Amino acid sequence: MRSTFRLLATVKPSRYLEPGNPTGLTGLFTHPLPRPTLVYLYSQTLDKLRAFPEHSAYRVATEALTNHRLKIVEGIRPPGYEEWSAKAKKLLEEHPEVFNTPKGGVDYDNEKHVKIMHDGRSFVRTIVHPEVDERTQEWDGEEVPTLQEQGSKADFAALAKGRPGSDEKTVEWVQEPALEARQVEEMENQIGGGLIEEVIQVAEGELILVDEMLKAKVWEELEDKAGAGQWQYFARDQHTPGTQEPPKQ
Repeated sequence: MRSTFRLLATVKPSRYLEPGNPTGLTGLFTHPLPRPTLVYLYSQTLDKLRAFPEHSAYRVATEALTNHRLKIVEGIRPPGYEEWSAKAKKLLEEHPEVFNTPKGGVDYDNEKHVKIMHDGRSFVRTIVHPEVDERTQEWDGEEVPTLQEQGSKADFAALAKGRPGSDEKTVEWVQEPALEARQVEEMENQIGGGLIEEVIQVAEGELILVDEMLKAKVWEELEDKAGAGQWQYFARDQHTPGTQEPPKQ
């Protein structure tokens, strides 16, 4: 069925899935980079789960599922991944300041690339700043204040500390290569959670749920103890009637 969705949404089969194309599910479009997205989401989830006690049933179950899916995702690598990984590591080593802006430090490349660590893995989050042409912006009617009206020299000195400026030094960061269509299908089949875009939605939801479960301290005992037999319906064959005896002649 998953392959059928893709075929219905694509007129011409190709080696790669076209980002933004319909998947065949209403409102769900082809994700441009599912592999690094899932690795990032799963790594964040595993990081947050460490705040739970080791005996927490939620932590045990979620860690097991997350690690299982993370292993599948990391085990499927796109063509050219090794070459890309080597270049990326070299770039991070040669220009560490570009990917890490300390508080009050110089802002390189408008903080376009930021290095983030999750679950022992390094990620580079790229922020695309849209270019705005002020000539096309509608004037709101407010007058621009003069320097004297804006404040004293002391005010500007305080402002300078909060905004230390920027550096023109830039780097060219290349995103991880895309998976081939057959690799995406292989990943979907191994995970067994529907289209890869659906798997991403589930991972995003789990990341939100972790915060709520931590806030609720779900590992603690219930204030009102469960009554006798309250959880028996979770056992097997408790509510399934047995085969009826044949009518007597």
